[in-house]
Amino acid sequence: MQAVLFDLDGTLVDTAPDLGYALNLQRERHGLDFLPEETIRPYASHGSRGLLEVGFGVLPTDTRFEAMRTEYLDLYTQVMTRQPLLFEGMEETLQAIEQRGLRWGIVTNKPRRFTQPMVAHMGLDIRAAAVISGDDAPQPKPSPQTLLLACERMAINPQTVLYIGDAERDVQAGNAAGMKTLVALFGYLSVTDKPEQWGAYACIAHPQDLLGYL
Repeated sequence: MQAVLFDLDGTLVDTAPDLGYALNLQRERHGLDFLPEETIRPYASHGSRGLLEVGFGVLPTDTRFEAMRTEYLDLYTQVMTRQPLLFEGMEETLQAIEQRGLRWGIVTNKPRRFTQPMVAHMGLDIRAAAVISGDDAPQPKPSPQTLLLACERMAINPQTVLYIGDAERDVQAGNAAGMKTLVALFGYLSVTDKPEQWGAYACIAHPQDLLGYL
């Protein structure tokens, strides 16, 4: 392995508090009570689609979905740098990767208008060898296109890359790109998820566990 690529939300950075806060602000606008963070957390990796489902029971097939999605994203824009944090042990993991002379990057389905400000706010943009958002390629994950784009920008063979994420689409995309894939069990998995059936090389319970696969 010559490089590590990370999914963003639920893998590299804990963004659930801000994603949930934006959803609760939206619920407040509509006369609803705040939901506890533990209720929202499992949906945080599923973007506005999953959040609107848990917050309002609104699905993409509903006529009001697009308006609700626009409202949510506008609110999230206002609070997305409120308190994003690296997961516990992640800073030490990044340092260990860097000390080994390896590179690391980010490949997320998050749109670039959210990814760039957050990564810059956290000072990760000057450390990452590549930061690829969901709208940087024609198709986001589970397509391998964004992962292959990251490899292209890093001038590295996908077969020498370890990709870690907390959703099945991360594993699907990584496997399709020819990478070795890990599931971050510390991410935003729900009780109905079965990560052991996703086809990943392994599942890890702590960020530093990935070092053993390098």
